[in-house]
Amino acid sequence: MIVFTCAGCDASLTLPVSQVALPAHAHQKYGHELLPVLMEPGTCAVNPEPSGPPWRRWEEIGAEEAEARGVYAPVHALSYGPPGAVAVALGDVRGTVLIPERCDGLCCGLDSRNGPNLACAQCGHAVATLIDDCSYWQVVWLDPRAVRLFDVDAFARRVLSWEELREQPERPPVEPIGAWSPVWEAAVSVALAHLLAASGGARVVVPDGPVADAFRPALDALLPAEPPTRSLALAGPGLPATVSDIALVPQHPQTGETWSSGTEAAVPLAADVWMYMAFSRNRRLRPASGGLPDGVYRDDPPPPLPSSPFRLDRQMFLHALARLPEVRQPWLRAVYDDVQDRRSNLPFWW
Repeated sequence: MIVFTCAGCDASLTLPVSQVALPAHAHQKYGHELLPVLMEPGTCAVNPEPSGPPWRRWEEIGAEEAEARGVYAPVHALSYGPPGAVAVALGDVRGTVLIPERCDGLCCGLDSRNGPNLACAQCGHAVATLIDDCSYWQVVWLDPRAVRLFDVDAFARRVLSWEELREQPERPPVEPIGAWSPVWEAAVSVALAHLLAASGGARVVVPDGPVADAFRPALDALLPAEPPTRSLALAGPGLPATVSDIALVPQHPQTGETWSSGTEAAVPLAADVWMYMAFSRNRRLRPASGGLPDGVYRDDPPPPLPSSPFRLDRQMFLHALARLPEVRQPWLRAVYDDVQDRRSNLPFWW
């Protein structure tokens, strides 16, 4: 377990937390409503990329400098803030006060436009950025230049096995109100970028089911309809071995480890989304009531139905694709440019 302290005075700034993988939707900006918390209580995650101000536009940076940063296609701007910001849950933060002159936001709360907006209550040193505005996942980002970490003698969160992850609560694709889950939209959009890179520009054949529902419309729109083709299949814990050209495999939410499928081309997908795709058809059904024939079974309660077609998150897709070296291939760069310039007919949130 880790406790973060102020680099200026050593005052404790968090409760003990365990490090987990950075969620795929950590940088998602979604809709205009208030989103829930990004991190579970008692956890933290490190963003390896630079974050926060100052920002530099692509015209100032150029392709060579961007590639040295691991960005291989044009983006609006890149952060030149410090790498290694640490995400923690709001309720795990202690000993901080707001910096009034940095408490700006777009609508309903605070964002990160002015840099750190939380200071150490003991010494006044700026240490973190609280984000709770609409469209953003609620989180506190600790400034890596302003904090230190200490190992503490506390009960550490045990890393779950792949089999134990199957017993965790499911992440259904549709929210109770009928809206698509933003976590699903972010996870599928990131995986789609990796899937396109793995395809080599060939048509990808997807079997019917949840994988097809999420990926097939985009793949059919972005890849050629004629042969050659490559096959895609789910692979991972609890599934029988299958033969496919590309395997869609789970990524462990705590360690960030990707399931080893033995397939040369493996595409990672957030584990909670992968688990639902792999096992949702195995859910337990109950005998129907209300005058239906004997032997009829159904979900109880029935799963919510979506109020609109599934949409991909354009910004999450572009963010992931720009950071894959394969995007330098002419065909994939053309896909990137079409989506970035909004010329694509894909079902994206714009």
